Amino acid sequence: TSRPLTVTSRGLGSGVVIDHRGYVVTNWHVIRDVDEILVELADGRMAVPQLIGTDPETELALLKIDLPNLPEVRLGRSDTLEVGDVVLAIGNSLGLSQTVTMGIVSATGRDLRITAFTQFADFIQTDAPINAGVSGGALVNARGELVGINTAVYPRTRRSDGRTYTPGAEGIGFAIPVATAKAVLDQI
Repeated sequence: TSRPLTVTSRGLGSGVVIDHRGYVVTNWHVIRDVDEILVELADGRMAVPQLIGTDPETELALLKIDLPNLPEVRLGRSDTLEVGDVVLAIGNSLGLSQTVTMGIVSATGRDLRITAFTQFADFIQTDAPINAGVSGGALVNARGELVGINTAVYPRTRRSDGRTYTPGAEGIGFAIPVATAKAVLDQI
């Protein structure tokens, strides 16, 4: 006898609880084209969120979960970041939850429109590793305040033989400044 084949695909991403009422910010590409979203908190609780809205141009999405006693991140000021400031990238790196990597701010106001990745032109550049699964997670300053939403690594290119590689430099990641995220999320 033959059985129907069921294929399940799981993607990983990260998010940040920005309000104790259950609002969670993540990247649009983390939730784009998915059938189901499941949020798992650091304490093990799980929830199926409501999608409140998205803004593909800035790569942001806002979700809402309904759980009691939610922690919320303290918001910092991305407009005062300077090159050399220490930052931590927090997320679900390669499926390893609550991963924290450290680096510095390498630049502010980076324009990535030439990559066709986004129309947004004001990224924080950091050398804190932003591995697969960290997209949508928190970029925090040394005081633990949210200063950005981890979004991307330097665009990968393809060789003529089809294999993917990252050209030359390593440690080039990008985050959406918290000031931009707050303005967009307030509109959503």
